[in-house]
Amino acid sequence: MNKNFNILIAGVGGQGAVMLTQIIAEACLIGGRDIKTSELHGLSQRGGSVETHIRFGKKIYSPLIAEGSADLILSLEITEVLRTLHYANRKTKFLINAHYLPYYSNFSQKEIIKIIEKEIKGEKYIVPASKICQEELQKEVLSGVYLLGYLSYKELIPLKPNLILKAISKVVPEKYLELNKKAFEIALN
Repeated sequence: MNKNFNILIAGVGGQGAVMLTQIIAEACLIGGRDIKTSELHGLSQRGGSVETHIRFGKKIYSPLIAEGSADLILSLEITEVLRTLHYANRKTKFLINAHYLPYYSNFSQKEIIKIIEKEIKGEKYIVPASKICQEELQKEVLSGVYLLGYLSYKELIPLKPNLILKAISKVVPEKYLELNKKAFEIALN
């Protein structure tokens, strides 16, 4: 990897944005890359917005992603992607969980999808990750790890699945480890 890679994760408190950031950071360290991260959150413990910045590559000097320079935006809730558009450019890829929390927006889910279709010109993937994890694993909260698997298996992120699985083993507490590995691996289907 010759170029630095910038990932912005957006979600609400309790969805695991910080844990996903830790997993990606650990995978980068295992892979020998320099990495800087930053968490920006307000009332995240009360279900408020959470935004994490992840920058990795050969040499990183700042943890914050400049406006218009995200390579990838991962939105753990569909409304949250609207708060991140100023970080995007024409080449930014978006992975968006279709999960909708109606009390976080003045728009309906259908209206948000119309806005996404209008505003995001580049690659975008809207995936029902929460629904899949609830049906397959009976745990909606695993949707972030599922989406991380999706990113890796679809090569939307320059981190191989084996690196991320090693990182999951280091970051996730033992009692939740097998469930998180399953969530990651069902994204392969």
